[in-house]
Amino acid sequence: MPNGSDVDTVVEDTEKLSSLHIFEVIRRDGQEELDRPKASLFWSGIAAGLMISLSVLGEAIFRTYLPDAEWRYLLENLGYSLGFLVVILGRMQLFTENTITTVLPVMREPNWSMFQSTLLLWGIVLFANVIGAFLVATAFAYGSFIPSELLPAITALSEHATGFAPGVAFQRAIPAGILVAAIVWMLPQSEGFEFFVILIFTWLIAAGDFTHIVAGSVEMAFLMVQGALPLDQALWNFFVPVLAGNVLGGTAIFALLAFGQVRRELPKAE
Repeated sequence: MPNGSDVDTVVEDTEKLSSLHIFEVIRRDGQEELDRPKASLFWSGIAAGLMISLSVLGEAIFRTYLPDAEWRYLLENLGYSLGFLVVILGRMQLFTENTITTVLPVMREPNWSMFQSTLLLWGIVLFANVIGAFLVATAFAYGSFIPSELLPAITALSEHATGFAPGVAFQRAIPAGILVAAIVWMLPQSEGFEFFVILIFTWLIAAGDFTHIVAGSVEMAFLMVQGALPLDQALWNFFVPVLAGNVLGGTAIFALLAFGQVRRELPKAE
């Protein structure tokens, strides 16, 4: 069994990362996030909510200007990756990343204080993400920030994203939660290829027609600020089931599996 110094040594060498060392890299990142000032988390979360709108905008641009052919669907979903690339590479606070990053410290050292800290961070980041989503959605709907010819595509994408039955929205959110957690897990071993890891796996979220709570909140907000989506329908048909599915996929499935494979190899917490 590796001791703490073994982990410290090997974590520095990204060419030799095992599952144990990947766990430690992500756990330490998560602990750093838990230790950050709450105001920093909040503003970073707003930035992420704003910039994730590039996923909706990118997809709308492809849909608007590409010819109406069978292959357009696969290509237009590359636009969905744009917001995730900016947010993840820019180290902004995205709620679904935290369903694994800040959970691993709790699994490593389970106690009430750690659990409370994680729930508080989740609440701050999700709230901030949603604020950012509403700000940018309002700008899309009522400002002149984007060409008017993109609005029909944004409307169609938004109606589709929020139009699932609650049970379907929940089930389709589970793979999205797993895929975002998988991106977080792979990044420490992807030095120099982070762009492609994020691009491919977020494209898969869009191409698979899976649901994501933050990117989807931009679409939800776009309809809500125009009065096209009632609050109760937005909450119970989209927001709550998608949030639950993303958390289930990222935490209850991926993070638990990641912890399970290294649990007996971890040095005892001091």
